[in-house]
Amino acid sequence: MLRVFQDDLAEKDRFVITLELVPGKESTGRSVDTVMGIARDAFADGRVSAVSITDNPGGNPALSPDVLGYQIFKVGMDVIVHFTCRDLNRVGMESRALQLAMMGMKNILALTGDYTGKGFGGQGAPVFDLDSVNLLIMLGMISDRMHRSGDPDGFFTGCAVSPFKRSEAECFAQYAKLCRKTAAGARFVITQLGYDAAKFQELTAVMHLMERRPPVLGSVYLLNARAAAVMNRGKVPGAVVTDALLSRVQAEWRDPRKGRAAAVERAAQLGAVLKGLGYKGMHLGGIHKDFTTAGTVLDRMEAIEDRWQDFLPEFSFPQPDGFYAFRGDRDAAAPPRFGRSAHRLSLSERIHFKLMRKSHHLFFEPASRLHPLWIRISRELDRRSGGRTFARWLEYIFKGPLLGCRQCGDCGIEHVAFLCPESQCPKHTRNGSCGGSLDGRCEVYPDKHCIWYRAYGRLASIDRTHDIVNGCIPPRMWELDRTSSWLNFHLGRDHQSAATEIVRRCHARSCRLKPDAPQRESNESH
Repeated sequence: MLRVFQDDLAEKDRFVITLELVPGKESTGRSVDTVMGIARDAFADGRVSAVSITDNPGGNPALSPDVLGYQIFKVGMDVIVHFTCRDLNRVGMESRALQLAMMGMKNILALTGDYTGKGFGGQGAPVFDLDSVNLLIMLGMISDRMHRSGDPDGFFTGCAVSPFKRSEAECFAQYAKLCRKTAAGARFVITQLGYDAAKFQELTAVMHLMERRPPVLGSVYLLNARAAAVMNRGKVPGAVVTDALLSRVQAEWRDPRKGRAAAVERAAQLGAVLKGLGYKGMHLGGIHKDFTTAGTVLDRMEAIEDRWQDFLPEFSFPQPDGFYAFRGDRDAAAPPRFGRSAHRLSLSERIHFKLMRKSHHLFFEPASRLHPLWIRISRELDRRSGGRTFARWLEYIFKGPLLGCRQCGDCGIEHVAFLCPESQCPKHTRNGSCGGSLDGRCEVYPDKHCIWYRAYGRLASIDRTHDIVNGCIPPRMWELDRTSSWLNFHLGRDHQSAATEIVRRCHARSCRLKPDAPQRESNESH
């Protein structure tokens, strides 16, 4: 009989266990046999509600989670398929979704995905045609079509969140993106990996403030010295292992037997803490050889879960100067500390932001007195090919030097505090940060700040951070490529006018992520 993940999540008093499996590069052989063996043993054990199958982790080629998941699905174990936006455009993603639905695998963890890694002949071309928010909306719209065609069960979609960020800007960006993901249809949440109980508590408090109630599973990992070192270097986007924790793990693993015992104990204790904090379940990773170790973790957790508060000090690994939305003796039910500190911009950043805001107000705000004039001018230019070419190159003369404009024809700078998501973000994210930033730096280009880190600083300096929480932003319209986004905006052809169904599905609902009347801790510099 099939074990059903969605039904287990709906059981009021059940603490749900999911197990993450990582496919290898081979289509047959020992690695496939190992993964299948773990899945069979997990099903026989009875405590695991579903296994999740990663989608080319690290951006490197591996066996498709679809085909492997289908083999596990036939065993009777429910499957959560990781679905990333890295390798397929929206047409390919829709086709894959239909394939998964036909195979009966409808639990989807929607992810933007790691940046592309090495494949045949070198690095693969990254796609990122959609982000995770728009992927969730697409899956919801496909589910509606499935219902209309007689299929009673649509996709059961979830999302990820990385609460273990060091800076205020990155924390806010993660929670803002989570707001958009849940508005877009995410019905469960899985955290990234971290070892800071205060951050696990912060996530639940922020979700309560945002009035978001999907079940949340906290990530737990069987941490060995090698994995800890990789995570400590930031090589697993979103996962955090501090220097202090790394030193402890390395000391434990000087004796491999003691290291394994310590890893099992740490995983069991974190699972107990998550259950005590009110999480709906845990997402267990790091099981690579057989199910025996996972079973030992679950056995130990059951034995110690009543003492979960005793283990809280074991999960106090804060990052240096790390930001906490709720600090000290503050009531976690009170508004978080977002926007309370001063946010000083560099002179160049301040000038650029001010110039772009004023230009936008003058040329693109419907409330501007000149708005009817711009529409008339756009209509005249659009009537002739020469006029369209003139508008396109005039636009590029200004936006090329200021924004690195790529002439996409469907400008998204308004949504990212007047930074270009096409030229300045390797994943072209329009709905919030991808989760891979480290200390405010881009996952792909660490010498540059993440544009969402910069966007938060810009908006916080004028107390407008809610601009990156409101509603959802439709994907870029590729049919407008190499045309004038100015004409497309004024003539109602771009994503802001043409994608009303996508906007509607996100409910256009804001989340409160800062005090209604923030008390600044120092004078702000504009």
